[in-house]
Amino acid sequence: MTPELDGFRDAVRHFIDSEMTPHQEAWKQQQHVDRKLWNKAGEMGMLLADIPEEYGGSGGNFAYQCVVFEELATAGDSAFGIHVHAIVAHYLLNQGTQAQKEKYLPKLASGEMVAAIAMSEPGAGSDLKGIRSTALREGDAYLLNGSKTFISNGYLADLIVVVCKTDPEAGAKGVSLLLLETKDCAGFKVGRILEKMGQKGQDTCELFFDNIRVPVENILGGVEGKGFSQLMTELPYERTILGVGGVASIERALRLTVEHCKQRKAFGQALIEMQNTRFVLAEIKTEATIARTFIDRCIVDMIEGRMDAELASMAKYWISDLQCKVVDQCLQLFGGYGYMLEYPIAQMYVDARVQKIYGGANEVMKEIIARSL
Repeated sequence: MTPELDGFRDAVRHFIDSEMTPHQEAWKQQQHVDRKLWNKAGEMGMLLADIPEEYGGSGGNFAYQCVVFEELATAGDSAFGIHVHAIVAHYLLNQGTQAQKEKYLPKLASGEMVAAIAMSEPGAGSDLKGIRSTALREGDAYLLNGSKTFISNGYLADLIVVVCKTDPEAGAKGVSLLLLETKDCAGFKVGRILEKMGQKGQDTCELFFDNIRVPVENILGGVEGKGFSQLMTELPYERTILGVGGVASIERALRLTVEHCKQRKAFGQALIEMQNTRFVLAEIKTEATIARTFIDRCIVDMIEGRMDAELASMAKYWISDLQCKVVDQCLQLFGGYGYMLEYPIAQMYVDARVQKIYGGANEVMKEIIARSL
């Protein structure tokens, strides 16, 4: 941390407290955040905190974006899809053509455009080679057909990175990433917002593509068949930020539970005075400290450009497993109150479970790690 990062954290925290926390319940009911939140967050400078200023970003390093993710988790927000938005920005920054960077990154930074990435399909989740959506060349455009599901930001998205096959017979070498602008897009349809177990305020949708004409210049990077390698290159960023949010959630769960155990009494004494409670909390504090040390190392590696797929997979699977375990242990110490959604620990429980699934299922993470043995 630096004085500049501390100042940025204070600003982000104030923004969340004033513009987000009071609206969480309304967003859960409507299943998405208000569209104007994206514009306000853009004005504040938190959407693309680690994107260079020449493309409209805030010009910070990865630590600045981590501050945003940490503060959102600390506040208990699970509605604002900034994580996916930031991931798309990095696809553009690292894999896009100069024209694509100049066209889209400033709009993502300001909130003029909301971004999503469409990977999963009804028959293809972690197995990206199994996708069936196609974008076949026809003159100066691609005809995009297919469907996607579980797409975060899908309801509000103005720009979608669509994982599709430009050559269905070429396997992984036939996969491309297509930049789809949704405004006034003939053949594009957003399905229902899916009813999820947790993260109720985050819009997650089905998307449908019916003979959509997409200009040839909208292939990410300008070359067909690079999609799979582009995904493999950029997925460590996504998996690292899942770890960042996971650690912040673990720390929040511990803090809330310690406060509760100091106030709640049973059998004539505070829960914190009982040996079982103290030992459980001591174990959680130790694990939280280990997780914080690990993720800080990952953040440094990301900043210095040496983060690899194996380490990012370790961070994603181990921290998300730990997050679910810790929140479950903390909920138990709340007793019956922990099962009530009006208590934050219950909301954290249902929100955490998907951490082990999206960004690549944890079983896939272990396979990636195993290949490095």
